[in-house]
Amino acid sequence: MTLIAYLNSLSAEKRSQLAQRCGTSFDYLRQIGYGNRACSPLIAVCIEAESLGAITRKMLFPDDWGKLWPELLEKRGDG
Repeated sequence: MTLIAYLNSLSAEKRSQLAQRCGTSFDYLRQIGYGNRACSPLIAVCIEAESLGAITRKMLFPDDWGKLWPELLEKRGDG
């Protein structure tokens, strides 16, 4: 699921609550979903928590999530 699909699945009240809990506006979240605005790492963490993992940080930062949150990288064995 994409962020925009997730947002569209919510009622207007739930969208507003999500934005408020993430410290931003619904319009800003929508702009992130459409790729017109960059998502901040803090908002990404909040979206992941508030969506109960339906939208993850990895989804919002597909190219560099491992650099931002190295603790999410899978532990690799030494051989």
